[in-house]
Amino acid sequence: MVKPTVILFDIDGTLLLSGGAGRRAMERACGEILGMPDACASFSMAGMTDRAIVRRACQAAGRPDHPALLDQLLEAYLCALPEELARSTRFRILAGGHRLIAALREHGHVAVGLGTGNVRRGAAHKLGHAGLWNVTHFGGFGCDAEDRGELIRIGAERGARSLGRPLGECRVVVVGDTLFDVRAAAVNGFVSLAIATGATSREELSAGGADWAVGSLEEPGILEFLLG
Repeated sequence: MVKPTVILFDIDGTLLLSGGAGRRAMERACGEILGMPDACASFSMAGMTDRAIVRRACQAAGRPDHPALLDQLLEAYLCALPEELARSTRFRILAGGHRLIAALREHGHVAVGLGTGNVRRGAAHKLGHAGLWNVTHFGGFGCDAEDRGELIRIGAERGARSLGRPLGECRVVVVGDTLFDVRAAAVNGFVSLAIATGATSREELSAGGADWAVGSLEEPGILEFLLG
């Protein structure tokens, strides 16, 4: 008997590359609200939740990271993001993702969603620009929790509900391109499929505990692995 399965896809570096649109939108927000457009220059945003990013930006600018200021920064970022996506000449959808999600959705025991540090509106902007927003119907987002492990758990619970099953009865697979994704899966006891399409190599992802690390979503055997 097949086991109910929830699959959570990361966005940036896994399903698409924004060509720097996200960072440019964040720089505009930091310039507008903090007066310091380079507040994020000292750290990599890869794998971080949006709220963790704006918190780090506040710290870099020497500003107190109180909730109202974080909300201001996120709102400024979300206002700038559609324009930066439209201007991005290097935006691209990574190979295999759309086809893989379509194949997974043919299986009634599988729920396909998102597990992303993007707040929901940011995820909608990025995936909408790629024509992918409507292929997933639930997720765990950066607006659900600042901690990635927690938002992954929330996304998994939503996926289990969509299948009409308790989370404890489901197999959950987290698909992402960073060690943050791998660790978020591990803390929840979930399976991780790591994709070396971002800044982290297959070897680093494997050494970091990924259940399977591959070069792309077109790797032979991925569908079978996800289906369990």
